[in-house]
Amino acid sequence: MCYDSIFRRSIMKYRYAMVCSSNQNRSMEAHSLFKRQGYDVSSYGTGSHVKLPGPSLREPNVYDFGTPYKQMFDDLRRKDPELYKRNGILPMLKRNIGVKSAPQRWQENAADGSFDVVLAFEEKVFDMVIEDLFNRDQALMKSVLIINLEVKDNHEEATIGARLALELCQEVEAAESWEDSIDEIVINFENNHRRKVLYNISFY
Repeated sequence: MCYDSIFRRSIMKYRYAMVCSSNQNRSMEAHSLFKRQGYDVSSYGTGSHVKLPGPSLREPNVYDFGTPYKQMFDDLRRKDPELYKRNGILPMLKRNIGVKSAPQRWQENAADGSFDVVLAFEEKVFDMVIEDLFNRDQALMKSVLIINLEVKDNHEEATIGARLALELCQEVEAAESWEDSIDEIVINFENNHRRKVLYNISFY
């Protein structure tokens, strides 16, 4: 890690979590970008298993959370290297390998500590994060901002979504108090980008 990235991380105020369904595409594109920008960031999925496209819609590749990205990469390269290179899955997994070792499940992340801002990329995921936090033992009573930015689950939209997420979180980071500023931040973001943003304040 370069010294500039270390310096930027040292002055960031908040811990961030990026969350999608399988911790493969949208959350990992954002994790990669935020990490390069020096943010204290983690990423997760909320699904019961990790699913990647297969030869048909009825034949997805299914893995357990915790299965290393490298293992998935080798498995798919063995099965059909041309298909998974053409549809972008092998390049995506190669990117993921450079970010962290394996997909993690949001519902099993208590040992990772609390986050200040959680950004989901799908309303169903957003709802699952809120429900999970509600069902936890809220011993700290620490507020957490949960945001949903709807992003289609494809490689092009994930890239755009990550950049928008970074812009939104830069505004949150710059605010003196996000609790006092979040309404204005969201309204301005929606007006600038014509994208609907949902948010909720929960507690740890």
